[in-house]
Amino acid sequence: MQPVDFTTLMAICHELRQTWLPARLEQVYQRDRYTLSLALRTLQGRSWLTISWHPQAARLHIGDPPPRQPDTFTFSQQLWHQLGGLALVAIDLVAPFERVLVLQFAKRPGDPILWQVYVEIMGQYSNVILVNQAQEIVTAAYQVSDRQSRIRSIQTGDPYELPPRPTSAVPTLEDPYDRWQDRIQLIPGPLGKTLLKTYRGLSSTLVAELVTHADLDPTIGTDQLQTSDWERLFQAWQTWLHTLADCTFSPHLTAQGYSVLGWNQPEVAHPGDWASLTAQEILQRYYTDRLNEQTFRQLQHQLQQRLANLLSKLCLKRDGFLDRLQASDRSDELRQQADLLMAHLHLGEPGMSQIELPDFETGQPIRVSLSPEKNLVQNAQSLYKQYQKLTRARAAIDPLLANVQSEIHYLEQVDTALRQLETYTTIADLDTLEEIREELIQQGYLEDPTYRRESQGQDRASEPHHYPTPAGFELLIGRNNRQNDQLTFRTAGDYDLWFHTQEIPGSHVLLRIPPGSVPDEADLQFAADLAAYYSQARQSEQVPVIYTQPKHVYKPKGAKPGTVIYKQEQILWGNPQRGLSWLREEKKI
Repeated sequence: MQPVDFTTLMAICHELRQTWLPARLEQVYQRDRYTLSLALRTLQGRSWLTISWHPQAARLHIGDPPPRQPDTFTFSQQLWHQLGGLALVAIDLVAPFERVLVLQFAKRPGDPILWQVYVEIMGQYSNVILVNQAQEIVTAAYQVSDRQSRIRSIQTGDPYELPPRPTSAVPTLEDPYDRWQDRIQLIPGPLGKTLLKTYRGLSSTLVAELVTHADLDPTIGTDQLQTSDWERLFQAWQTWLHTLADCTFSPHLTAQGYSVLGWNQPEVAHPGDWASLTAQEILQRYYTDRLNEQTFRQLQHQLQQRLANLLSKLCLKRDGFLDRLQASDRSDELRQQADLLMAHLHLGEPGMSQIELPDFETGQPIRVSLSPEKNLVQNAQSLYKQYQKLTRARAAIDPLLANVQSEIHYLEQVDTALRQLETYTTIADLDTLEEIREELIQQGYLEDPTYRRESQGQDRASEPHHYPTPAGFELLIGRNNRQNDQLTFRTAGDYDLWFHTQEIPGSHVLLRIPPGSVPDEADLQFAADLAAYYSQARQSEQVPVIYTQPKHVYKPKGAKPGTVIYKQEQILWGNPQRGLSWLREEKKI
């Protein structure tokens, strides 16, 4: 994840000063353990300032409003207690080329400064600290004791000290070319790494931009540069410094992330989508997507592991029940042997360990094992007892086995939906995954009493896949059980058709048909191909797919989400690979 560097911070400060100073602080809300939202109001309007000390995504910019849920964090309450109703009158850098900002608050513009909030954008050492007029720390997002750091502690009541400054040189426009070159080539090494070590305020992303703009390779040695190379690099260097001095930033996306400089802008498919965005809007979208992607991967891994463990345990339980049922299959044989013994009591002799008797129907000899200590009547009674025990066991095991098989089928359905969410593309992917997690919690397969989906702001309802058929009809495909139930029992109309793989876990597929229209074979085959692709059998060559009218699809009483029964169905053979080819051609995946 690309960190916010000094250049980006300068662009953000420039935009904030132009639009949001002075501003009245109307609310403080802490979204999570790393993110604050400050409600600012000016004469032009109201918005939310996002301040984050996330170790990978520390940043400061105008962002989205927080969710409408109670704030339970102490840090935000302490800030509101001291800053509520005050005016934000200044946003300044504490020192040249340092990634530390100070937000100053007073009763009104022009009055003495009462409180200051230091925002340290420094990767894993990022922090937000409130200090009073005496420069004493009142509260901090992350307190650091003497035991944790021998260099700089951050404790309530201590005087605030700036982070240790690097010993590298400060870039200035007044530096002559010769002095600048001498500093960089003092110790030969790769150009990119040498620049980072020599000067403050640089980041890996900025160095890559400088070197690329000068048409150089960052891995080339400084001792291998020609005079023309140094001149092009110095020109890029000066351009960067002039951009900082004049605040002439050009925020845009890059292949790896974003930039606030107007260099090396890539050709994008829809340049208008991003051409008019500010640096703050770009940061908001970039970090929201990256953090959502990170959350998506973590949640996906967690759910996959949990489902694998559950299915493994249930399969072992199912196999145990099947073994016991297989043993109970001998019950009829035991009863037959007992009947034979009772019919041939006259053949019994003391101490017999086995006896051969003719079968009642075929006359074939049947060998019956006996207990020598018992007579034939006692042996028959023992066999009758074993028969009754096995019969009772079957009666008890059958419903248990049915329940286990139903659970396995349900979890395989969830697992199929989860495996279809392979990568994060949009917020809809995370919403779909969150709904799967919420469903497993509700069904008792996940224990997480502290989990509240709404508390994370994920209160949107996810959407199914939407695809056009060859004739232009709309095809809807559920991505989880919530969507499956929604499509089948709420969205489906009288003229639609419902598709599903036959006895194979997969998505519910709904072909929307306007009144008076009739789908042709190409539309039906298209729906069958995608139903086969969005199922557990997507790797097969052919998959049986049933379709029927939605009115013939029912949910059994007490059934789990996504579980249905159907009737009056017809069968088509779906080709998952043909469906995949169409999706690739349309660039849907």
